[in-house]
Amino acid sequence: MNDAGNPRLEQRLAGLSPTFTTAQARRALLSPRDLAHLVTEGDIDELSRGVYRRADAPETAHADLLAVCARAPRAVVCGESALALHELIDDIPAAVHIAVPRGSRRPTISYPPTVVAQYAARTFELGIERFEAAPGETIPMYNAARSVVDAMRHRSRLGETLALSALGRYLRRSGRGGVGELQHIARELDALSVVRPAVEAVLA
Repeated sequence: MNDAGNPRLEQRLAGLSPTFTTAQARRALLSPRDLAHLVTEGDIDELSRGVYRRADAPETAHADLLAVCARAPRAVVCGESALALHELIDDIPAAVHIAVPRGSRRPTISYPPTVVAQYAARTFELGIERFEAAPGETIPMYNAARSVVDAMRHRSRLGETLALSALGRYLRRSGRGGVGELQHIARELDALSVVRPAVEAVLA
């Protein structure tokens, strides 16, 4: 820590997780003035409004995901972001894609660039798993099967080519054993009529 002359700040900062919010800092007795000082000293970085990461935290390529999920704790990484994390597409998304339950408050995040979708509350938790975005830090995202089915359901928005490419890569990786999970997810999301013929065409 650069601010070696202030053991109070050092001790309180050390008690926080690598990525933390202003509210968490306040509970650790760090004031906004303290945070501004720590940013100036280079001891923390501000990832997004009200979200910080300690400078001594392990490096990560997923700081944007950590920042968005910290600001929207009920959200789940979905769409192109989830497909990229599962390595089902080669594209690097220009924004973080998250979903929140329909009927809940829609988060407004200008930075990092964020795209928010609203999914039916009844099936919102279907296919959620945890992704380790940094050592010891996980975020919620949809599993590979759910991500592919969502891409097929929203192919008019995401693009037919991207959706079919993700489906093809998923099937090549999982083989026929992955078809069952794909169809289960599709059935729960009332998308079997869309997914089944596409699967049959890819496997033909």
